[in-house]
Amino acid sequence: MNHSGSRIVMMADMQSFYASVEKACRPETAGKPVVVAGDPKIRSGIVLAACPIAKRYGVTTAERLGEALNKCADLIVVRPRMQTYIDVSMQITRILERYADAVEPFSIDEQFCELTGSLHLHGGDAEETARRMQREILEKTGVYARVGISDNKVLAKMSCDQFAKKNAAGVYILRKAEVEEKLWKVPVQGMFGVGSRMMRHLNRMGIYTIGDLARTPVETLKRKWGINGEVLWRIAHGIDDSPVTPGTHEGAQQAIGHGMTLPRDYAEARDIETVLLELSEEVCRRCRFRGVMGRVLSVGCTGAGFEFGFSRQTTLLMPTQVTNHVYRAAKELFRVHWDGRPVRQVSIALGGLVRDDTYQLEIDDERETYRALERATDGIKARFGVSSLVRAVSAGLAGQAYGRAAKIGGHYK
Repeated sequence: MNHSGSRIVMMADMQSFYASVEKACRPETAGKPVVVAGDPKIRSGIVLAACPIAKRYGVTTAERLGEALNKCADLIVVRPRMQTYIDVSMQITRILERYADAVEPFSIDEQFCELTGSLHLHGGDAEETARRMQREILEKTGVYARVGISDNKVLAKMSCDQFAKKNAAGVYILRKAEVEEKLWKVPVQGMFGVGSRMMRHLNRMGIYTIGDLARTPVETLKRKWGINGEVLWRIAHGIDDSPVTPGTHEGAQQAIGHGMTLPRDYAEARDIETVLLELSEEVCRRCRFRGVMGRVLSVGCTGAGFEFGFSRQTTLLMPTQVTNHVYRAAKELFRVHWDGRPVRQVSIALGGLVRDDTYQLEIDDERETYRALERATDGIKARFGVSSLVRAVSAGLAGQAYGRAAKIGGHYK
């Protein structure tokens, strides 16, 4: 691949990442169907990752574990270990950094690499360098990487998703000049940035392929979606000037939130309010750790069977990081919009963040009293663990504080 004068960008995607990590840690599972999912003892939860062998039985990511077991009675089910996956992902980043000018993690199992200035150091072309990266990742972690190569990030991503994942070598080069020939025939939902909702909007406009989108006048798309319409048009044409930026997710946070999928359907208001209190406490603890307060409160939920849900927000009278203040507002916001149907997921977020070291005191302002108390409880939790001190309601059947303390991102460490 002659990239004289052009950028060389790669997207490395780890195949069935969680399942691959688990199979690498368990040699006895070689040649056997493995999924990472929920709690194997009670056959609950959804499939987070399925190895290629399991997928041949029809097992798919995000389906319920019980359904997966019905498809494959010999399925080996492994409980997720999120800290292990984070550690392996960081190990892969370090491997890629040996080859690239810059590495930008896009998700726990996808990473962008810029090789424009360093390719010549590796004694091969882009395709050969990608194969070396593949081999080293596989040898050191047991994870198989698919690599898409192109002139920019969006084309590297689509090269990986649409082509590298579907060929035997797991490496594919999509040249900018080939976009019309090879990419425009792909269904529009295969384009970077188009999800199921956007696909339905585009289909209603008679746009079914990336080519259909590319041929739509940009002004038509801008009238409907503003600047986002132009972004869609540019991606369809393979235009992307964004750099590969290490630490791209480390900028200033716009909001701090937390959510959880409940172990069962919660139908009683008092049970849901217990979870709202636990989430409020976790969000406020994280705000205090980062030295910020929030004024815009968001509360969301999804119903049993994921058939309904809502997300609503309100502006508080003043910024806060006090658990009781956030909980009272969250409980009221939830009560106003909840229609009484059973709930399976709940989330809370604080936005409109400001620094907590300078703020206007109000008459009868309780924040300083509460902040002193909560800083003391934060210190206890930092020293002895977040489950060392919990509210009494969390000891009940509805409480999730103890179980959550053993998890990262909702999954077991």
